[in-house]
Amino acid sequence: MSKYKEIKGFKVQTLASDTAASAAATGSWASGGNRPAGVQAGTGFGSGSTSGLAATGNLYPPNSITVDVQTYDGSAWTEVANVNTGRKYLAASGGSPQTAGIIFGGGLNPGPGTLYTNAELWNGSAWTETGDLNTARDNIRGAGAASTAALAFGGGPQPTYAESWNGSAWTEVADLNSGRGNGAGFGTSTNAIAAGNVSSSGITELWDGSSWTEVSDMNTGRDYAFGFGAYTSGIVCGGSPNPKAQTEAWDGSSWTEVADLGTAGWAGNYQNGSSGTDGLISGGLPARTNLTEEWTTTPAPTFTKINLGQVYYNSGSNAFKVTAQPVPGGTWASAANLNTAGTNAAGATAGTQTAALIFAGDRPSRVTATEKYDGTSWTTVNAMSTGRNNLGGAGITTSALGFGGGTPSYTNATEEYDGTNWTSGGNLNTARQTTGAGASNSSALAVGGYDPSAVTDAVEQYNGTAWTEIAEINTARYIINNTGTVTAMLGAGGQPHNASVESWDGTSWTETTDLGTAKSGGYNSGTQGATLYSGGNASPGNIANVEAWDGSSWTEIADISSSRNVGGNCGAGTASAAIIYAGTGPGNLTEEFTASVTNKTITVS
Repeated sequence: MSKYKEIKGFKVQTLASDTAASAAATGSWASGGNRPAGVQAGTGFGSGSTSGLAATGNLYPPNSITVDVQTYDGSAWTEVANVNTGRKYLAASGGSPQTAGIIFGGGLNPGPGTLYTNAELWNGSAWTETGDLNTARDNIRGAGAASTAALAFGGGPQPTYAESWNGSAWTEVADLNSGRGNGAGFGTSTNAIAAGNVSSSGITELWDGSSWTEVSDMNTGRDYAFGFGAYTSGIVCGGSPNPKAQTEAWDGSSWTEVADLGTAGWAGNYQNGSSGTDGLISGGLPARTNLTEEWTTTPAPTFTKINLGQVYYNSGSNAFKVTAQPVPGGTWASAANLNTAGTNAAGATAGTQTAALIFAGDRPSRVTATEKYDGTSWTTVNAMSTGRNNLGGAGITTSALGFGGGTPSYTNATEEYDGTNWTSGGNLNTARQTTGAGASNSSALAVGGYDPSAVTDAVEQYNGTAWTEIAEINTARYIINNTGTVTAMLGAGGQPHNASVESWDGTSWTETTDLGTAKSGGYNSGTQGATLYSGGNASPGNIANVEAWDGSSWTEIADISSSRNVGGNCGAGTASAAIIYAGTGPGNLTEEFTASVTNKTITVS
């Protein structure tokens, strides 16, 4: 397609003219801590580039099976309990190595040697034999991020077979279209990718929970590759024949070559998982046996164009991307009330519509109460140590952070939540009432606020241990609404009432398009590139107004049911699946926003 014309009155843009239309994530590899011994053809699981487990495999040299298991903390490997049955060319499913996982299949020799049906469960301290696979095999691959839900596929001598694990038994499911072993696998038990092998090809298949469908091939065919990530954002790297260093990123529809491995190789301990954000590989041949490399993803540009019917042409994959429905097409609906009404609270700003957390605030006096939402109801869980109001919040329901606030005097205290308990963290440098956002209890920003003397422009970043002062916001204010991460955040509105919006790129704050209405103290949901600002105070009173941010401008959309303010920036979710809760007028209501925003692909010839 050499020309780009108007299609039904809408502008057609190329990838070059709008890089947000279709772009794969990029990233980089960094050297990690060496394994205690050289291992190849083992397996593993993990929850990121600094948290992994590697189990069993083949010591090389001396070319013998090991039962050893090690966990990785981002710098070093530590020996933990051995597996019951040593083997190689097996697969795994799991998340955090400190909690739970499962390994399955494998063998002792190449070809028709000793094959295993064995499966073993990891509980964070020991391995236990559990239900066997239906078919013994090695060169098997798997997908999954839990010990209770896994997918096993391919391998010899039944290269098309697939089995699903439900926590108690394996069930045969639909076969692969192209039999394979020694490929790469990633995703979950209901949404997975099988890529490579089949005579060292790049053939890729997508599992949707009931059947396999062939999708776009990898650019470089390979076998014995490493794979990890989500079915919409995965990584495959390394492989053979000949040691390969190529890394390819999968974005849900196509593969893009990204940064090469530092050391080419194949048949290592791959870290299965489903996050897609970052990952870990270790071991392998020919020169990788004790090496570790950590992958960190740089997210792709967000698809910010939400005008109904906007069409983009991706000349790289010869496909159109069409925005099917804009955010303003969504609606608000009532959800379960909080157990205790309140205001001036904080929450897990990176939570979701089905996993949210609210803590502290005035109910009616300053409290330590914490409540967790599962998409249906609120449950009271373990409380914070210090009651306070107007504090900052960040994280998710299993990794949250609360900091600053009034007790009634201003405090610099920080508390970390691990999904069960609150514990003390590093203190802010400046005691103040503040707001913030971030991905977890080890990654957050505290933005602006009110210290004992005045409104402040101070910003501090938390790394899980200590707060560090970084670049200030341009306009000093408090009760700011923030969304995003420590490298990509949006701060909107605030007191004194203003419409200012600033964008943070990890280095500096930049003024961007103002809100339509000057206000403070509402609820933000989403990311730096796609946010909802709901409710707030616009003086002289609270409002029900909602504005949607698409990365470049604000648009008024459907109002929330009741005017409210100072919920403590405790919104959670995305711009298309948001949740707001608490706040004045009244302080126990929960509302959910739903808007289906999808990008359709139209293949052309």
